Amino acid sequence: MSTRTNGRRGFGSLFVVDLWERFSFYGLAAILVLYLTTSADRGGQALDGPTATAVFASYLALSFVAGLPGGWLADRVLGARRAVVTGACLVIAGHVVLAAPVPFYVGLVFVALGTGMIKPAMAGMVAAISGGGAHDREATFSLFYMSIQASALVAPLVVGALAEKVAWHLGFAAAAVGMACGLVQFLVGLRRFGDLGRTPVHPVEPAVARKVLRTTVISLAVVVTVLVVIGNPQAVLGLLGITAVLLPLGYLLTLQRKGLFANGPRLGAFTALMSATSLFWMLFAQSGSALGLFAQQHTNRVVAGFEVPASWFQAAHPLFVLLVAPVFAVLWVRAGDRLTVRAKFGGALLLGGASFVLMAVAAVAADTGAVSPLWLLGVHLLLACGEIVVGPIGLALAAAVAPDGYENRFLALSGMFGAAGVVLGGQLYRLTSVLPLSVYFGLMGGAVAVVGLVLPALGKLAVGTNGR
Repeated sequence: MSTRTNGRRGFGSLFVVDLWERFSFYGLAAILVLYLTTSADRGGQALDGPTATAVFASYLALSFVAGLPGGWLADRVLGARRAVVTGACLVIAGHVVLAAPVPFYVGLVFVALGTGMIKPAMAGMVAAISGGGAHDREATFSLFYMSIQASALVAPLVVGALAEKVAWHLGFAAAAVGMACGLVQFLVGLRRFGDLGRTPVHPVEPAVARKVLRTTVISLAVVVTVLVVIGNPQAVLGLLGITAVLLPLGYLLTLQRKGLFANGPRLGAFTALMSATSLFWMLFAQSGSALGLFAQQHTNRVVAGFEVPASWFQAAHPLFVLLVAPVFAVLWVRAGDRLTVRAKFGGALLLGGASFVLMAVAAVAADTGAVSPLWLLGVHLLLACGEIVVGPIGLALAAAVAPDGYENRFLALSGMFGAAGVVLGGQLYRLTSVLPLSVYFGLMGGAVAVVGLVLPALGKLAVGTNGR
């Protein structure tokens, strides 16, 4: 039985595991900044907005950064299956720590590292299902990406209600239960995968593997110790920022020096396109921070006498993704090769930029009092339209250009470009301490929209490729 056939049989199991992992991720994302900014007498950490946003950005960036070593472990040491199991156990442990009266940042580190293990391994297995054609990859990743939004829709509603209406730590515990359900489903469904993900694609020598694992454990212990001792999210964010920007570019240059990329323009096109998508993720990552705080502080959330939890607005985004995904699927089919990846990414940046320009208008209206929730819903709609382009097509592009034996690492590498955007957004949000919200949102949205307008032409001139 072929790997692809086995993969097709296991698609349901992969979907369910990713569904629960996304439940954990989006549940935490919906409540983290709100929890950090809540006063201590109400069970929170009493941080100011910029500091809480820095913590959130640090967590997201570490999740992305961890994907590269996580992908290496899946490719060279563990195989995709064991990488998923290991990552799920780390995520569960992290949420248990978050729900317990122990150092909070340690739990975030475990969740981030677990996410970095799971995501590239899962994406690699999905890539194996899709076959070799570019359109097959895009279609499979789009289907998978659309399907998991159901979990992202439910997570803020369940976790947010438990956290805001009952107890914050109960929300963290609910996310742990969700990931545990996904792990059980994955273990039960292993027989459906055949040989898919059973062994490393390009196994490393045992002595090297032991050395790397020892280094990983020591490094993890050092990171956790530094976080507990220093406890400075701004310093951590700065370190992650340098790492997130330099690591993907340095890794690509290393692969080129090894001769794994005979086609220089193709590598240049990939780098340029993924760098541009960093700007979209810079905006998207602020859904749980800047937009969450705006929902809490500046939005009229009372409906028929019931105050809607601020975290529930995070459910609007995946709902819109589910609604617009079929529209984009039809668009891709009708456009065919006439619509290049460069054009698609440029359109996504335009949508993302427009969302923050709309936020600027909402911020102006908020100067006179709480605004209608329709403003935030419109912003989430625009971001959802951009994400359904950037997310699955970025993964498909990474899978297409990856050298043999490097699939999981390249799928993780696409996330590294997202990490650069996340860190940049976390740093820029500090400007809100000196700039009005309307100016901040307007500058961010306008800058990204301009890049979206010029990206198609720049891509063709700079890298000499049609962008596919």
